[in-house]
Amino acid sequence: MGLLAAACAASPPPPSEGATTPTVAVTAPPASATPAAPAKAEPTPEEKAKAEAQQKLAADRAELAKSHAAELARWTPEMKAEAKVLASKPFPSGRAALEAATKAKFRSPENAARDGARHPIKTLELFGFKPTMTVLEYGPGGGWYTELLAPALAAKGKLLVTMSDPDGPKDARATYYGEVTKLFLASAPELYGKVQPVILHDGKPPTLGLEGPAGAGTVDMALVVRGMHGMVNSGRLDAWLAELHKALKPNGVLGVVQHRAKPDAKAEESSKNGYLPQAWVIEKVEAAGFKLAAKSDLNANPKDTTDHPKGVWTLPPTLRLGEEDKAKYLAIGESDRMTLKFVKVAKKAPAGETAKPAAPKKAAPEKAPAKK
Repeated sequence: MGLLAAACAASPPPPSEGATTPTVAVTAPPASATPAAPAKAEPTPEEKAKAEAQQKLAADRAELAKSHAAELARWTPEMKAEAKVLASKPFPSGRAALEAATKAKFRSPENAARDGARHPIKTLELFGFKPTMTVLEYGPGGGWYTELLAPALAAKGKLLVTMSDPDGPKDARATYYGEVTKLFLASAPELYGKVQPVILHDGKPPTLGLEGPAGAGTVDMALVVRGMHGMVNSGRLDAWLAELHKALKPNGVLGVVQHRAKPDAKAEESSKNGYLPQAWVIEKVEAAGFKLAAKSDLNANPKDTTDHPKGVWTLPPTLRLGEEDKAKYLAIGESDRMTLKFVKVAKKAPAGETAKPAAPKKAAPEKAPAKK
């Protein structure tokens, strides 16, 4: 009884009637102060295209570095010695210079394989090439013609090549093209050490700076080989023709080799596929102050239908479709091309204007009558 009383005494008193049992509040952990990141917006078609272009550019640069390393490794001491001798030789004629260059062992095998389709000696002979000339090559690209022109002109002439700035913005395709030419020229200083680059800046009108004293021009021959469609696509054909006209000496030669479209093709459309109609090219060039002096079908190819899925780049040597229908396009061969020689003359007056009349000559003074 006492234990029970003690136990009861130790227990807390029962709650009074109406009282409520106190509750303990359980606090939830505070929510994170950082809001959830919004869902990423789907990139626009323009953004997708830009990203793809940059990926392609990066891949091309990686391939360029690889091919440049292979080219450097290809040049043996014997090839360098041959190039040095050839570049110092004063050739007696354009044909002699070009024959020596085409037969040289240092030539890229891939380039030499194209001679049968491109006829470099006959083409340059048609244009009147001489090893004493100052020659401007527009857009040398991978250097197919440069490989022949550089040694032919090294001793007694001069070779200038246009190229975009290799130190321009790294995300610009034009900068990459400048890198291609820069690395090509650096691959063999024995051969290309005297070649003079003419740097062009992307996004600016073409400026060659080759006018010379009194606007007479300093260049004997300018070559635009498989590149005029690019001038059209950039909307700068007229500007380029004006610059080339200023650069050339009086009676200087503009030599054009261009992928040829069907006669009824619209130039602004066919140019996107690399082709231009011949009559249109002649009309445009003559309107810029040139006269057609000769034309030839030595680079013609009647097998070329000009309607390929990837334009002219479907054909060799580019073969843009890869293995798809490769045999078919190899059987066609390189593109059908016009070969045109123009000579610099005075520019035509713009439509609706007449050329200023020449100042009248002063009348010669009357002779005194002979003495009888």
